[in-house]
Amino acid sequence: MAGQGLTIVSVIDNVVKGAAGQAIQNLNLIQGWDEQAGLTLTPVYP
Repeated sequence: MAGQGLTIVSVIDNVVKGAAGQAIQNLNLIQGWDEQAGLTLTPVYP
């Protein structure tokens, strides 16, 4: 079928200093948890 396609964009975020880390930190604050909870773990990339 002409004119159809799929574009996939993927980005590896630096989990501690990127947007993902900020989102985790914000969630921790909202929930009243320790601000650094979950941020000291080593990220695993498959």
